[in-house]
This record gives sequence, C-alpha cells and structure tokens, in this order.
Amino acid sequence: MRTVDVARESGYSVQQVRDLERLGVIPPAARSGNGYRSYTAAHVHALRAYRGLAGAVGSVEARRMLAGLRTETITVAAAAISAVHVRLARERDEALRAREALRAIQGETDTPGPVRDDDTMTITQLAAALDVRPSTLRFWEQEGLVTPERVTSLRVRRYGLAAIGAARIVAALRATGYGIPAVRDIMGSLHRLDGSAETGRILQRRLDQIATRTVTLLRAGADLAAVVTSGQEPPPAR
Repeated sequence: MRTVDVARESGYSVQQVRDLERLGVIPPAARSGNGYRSYTAAHVHALRAYRGLAGAVGSVEARRMLAGLRTETITVAAAAISAVHVRLARERDEALRAREALRAIQGETDTPGPVRDDDTMTITQLAAALDVRPSTLRFWEQEGLVTPERVTSLRVRRYGLAAIGAARIVAALRATGYGIPAVRDIMGSLHRLDGSAETGRILQRRLDQIATRTVTLLRAGADLAAVVTSGQEPPPAR
C-alpha cells in the first residue's frame, strides 16, 4: 500500500501518517529500491488503534503505549488495555460519587445534625478514596476549596460528610480540566440558586466525556487486537 492509500483507509493525512511512523506509533514502512514507502494492512490497524487509544487516554500516552504494545507479549498487552478500561471505570465512579455529593449538598438544611466519628475520614483515608496525594488535599485546603471540619490538638485533620462531598466535587472538576481559580468560583457558587445547577451540568459533561472515551476504546478493540497479535508467533499446529 502507498502512503496515500494508508491515509485514506485510516482517516489521517499523508503527513500525519509519516509523522506517526517517525514517532514509532506504526512500524517502519518497507522501502522499495527507488525509496518509496510500502505499507501493509498492519499499518492501517495500528493507525486506527492509535486513534481509539488517543481518544481514551490522550495522544501522548497513546503513542507511548502503542509503540510498546507492538513488541510486548499478548498477556502484557492485554493487561495494559484492561488497565485503561479500569481507569475509565474508576473515573466514572468518582464522577458519580461527586454528583451524589452535589445532591447531598443541595439537600442540606441550615441546621445539620451532629457529625459522628464514624461519619468522618482522616486525610489519609480521603486521599486514598479520591486517588490523590494527602499533599493535594492540603493544597486544596490552602486554596479554600475543602476545609477539614475538625483538627485535633495533634493537628490531625478530620473530614466530615460535607467536606468529603466537597472534596469529591473538587476532584471531579480538576479531572475535567478546570483550574484552581475556576474550581474556587464553582465551589463558592454552590449555595446560590444557579450555582449547584451549573455544577451539575459540569459533572454530567464529565460523565458524557468518560462514556465517549469508553466507546471509542471499545470500537478500537479489533484494531488493537490486530496490533497486539501481528508480531506474535502463531500457535503450533495440533
């Protein structure tokens, strides 16, 4: 296949095909005696797989993963793709928890009940639940985004239900790409009439984006499988 043929089949431009070959996303093309590139169906599969993987994890990570998958065993490659699915599922779960936290904040009254010890989390527990570093929670505290409800005499932070809910919302907003100033504005507007509705729309967009990334990865499944198995030895005949 010529470069123009691969470009047409994969949906990339001729220059993009050459650039992705140079970056190692697809195997080097064979060269004819006069220097022209010669591609195969494996190159088309690799380009399509890259498109799907880039849609799920971003172009930089997709380039790194795909360049490595071509030389890995099937077991290792399958585990790497499974890990992407797990990551997307984790992101979806966190966005759903953030949405539930938002609903809880919307339902708060002016006279909340007393906070019990079993309703609170330490900074280590909350960081683990959000898959962030404790230092990230301290930074959010410094920025006025999430405030521990109790700090003991030993300076041990305790996060109550309201703080846990706020932390989940902040984590989801940050994962969506919102900077600290924007997150501060959103969190500050939650108790306004329109503030929580806008936050709800942001979280729903986050869920929609995760769904799109997941479907993109699923659609790339056949091409990813072709890439993974292209360099493997066929099983011995029985």
